[in-house]
Amino acid sequence: MAALGRRGRAAGALLRRAPAPGAAPRRHRHKEKWAATAPRIPATRLALHHFDASYSLHLGALWPSVRAGLLCEQKYGALLNNFAAADHVPEELELLDATDFISEASLKMQQWQRGAAVGEAASGCQEGSGEGRTGMQAEMVTQAEMSPPLCASISSKIKCYTFPRGDITRFRPARPDGLGLLDYYLMDAASLLPVLALNVQPDDFVLDLCAAPGGKTLALLQTGFCGHLAANDVSVSRTKRLYQILHSYVPREVGDTVSVTSYDGRDWDQVKGGTFHKVLVDVPCTTDRHSAMEEDNNIFHKRRTKERQMLPMLQLQLLMAGILAARPGGAVVYSTCSLSPLQNECVVERALDVARAQFNISLHTEDLSHFRTLFQDTFSFFSDCQLGELVLPHLTANFGPMYFCKLRRV
Repeated sequence: MAALGRRGRAAGALLRRAPAPGAAPRRHRHKEKWAATAPRIPATRLALHHFDASYSLHLGALWPSVRAGLLCEQKYGALLNNFAAADHVPEELELLDATDFISEASLKMQQWQRGAAVGEAASGCQEGSGEGRTGMQAEMVTQAEMSPPLCASISSKIKCYTFPRGDITRFRPARPDGLGLLDYYLMDAASLLPVLALNVQPDDFVLDLCAAPGGKTLALLQTGFCGHLAANDVSVSRTKRLYQILHSYVPREVGDTVSVTSYDGRDWDQVKGGTFHKVLVDVPCTTDRHSAMEEDNNIFHKRRTKERQMLPMLQLQLLMAGILAARPGGAVVYSTCSLSPLQNECVVERALDVARAQFNISLHTEDLSHFRTLFQDTFSFFSDCQLGELVLPHLTANFGPMYFCKLRRV
């Protein structure tokens, strides 16, 4: 009887749901929510799709190897802390087969210059007999002629150790000295190239417009030349990280020469315009290596699409603020950690036009091709960069990407 009761109730329910004879069947009212049920595409995959579409055109046959580099473990350099009592560290690193790539470049340049002098003397002796320079002599003279702009910057106190090409040895964590200052700072060694390009001279007033987390700020202090360093970043949380770097690596008396602020960098010219000898503008960008590898804080997340699309405009505004912050004759270095020409050369080209048209400022773009020659043993450079220089990730030298371009106010 109980079974019959259950069947009766089920039959009644079916009858209540059945449409009346001759009536049109009602539409199913449930609408499936595809947005909620479709799988979410990871931001890293969206980034790679974007990179494959754009960088394969920009880099051509180089893109597959660059892509492989982006997806493999990044290589680091150890920036020595000149303020720490760590005289033993260079010997320790050299025993591991690491070398200071900046000193190596300096030695290379000195050899070229000596070779050029010998070549000039030999050429003078041979003029009477109608003989000219040998091919090797001519090459050394050419290299020496294009290298002097770097002479002052690579003779600075900055020292950064890297392992040879193809060596993926990791550095040990930094250790404190007797006063608690850490002996070196681990960073992408390519990040030092914009600092070297800035070529800080004694008593220069220097502005690091987008300073956090602080690696380039620390490198600027390692030159020992900054008369005053203004380190600014719009993010208060990132500025805290900058304070931590200064506390861990810089003694108080040196830290007193640094002013840390959290202004919107786009408005810097309203704070202190036209006052700095050197300005570093290391702008926010797509941070290609992070975007290809990490979901956390990835700018290719769908919620950040508009922010990503507005990056070139933000970068242009920051570069213009940096140009206006520099005094006449001062230098500005613009840098990103992106391969994108829209964030690199295009931003620089647009800034040149805006500076001339809206502010009557003439800018000279400095040739940095000697960086390619001097540092080719450490980094892989893109030879077809129209403005500035671009370090490409490569499995044997997995630094970068790092784009940098130097402008001088005329």
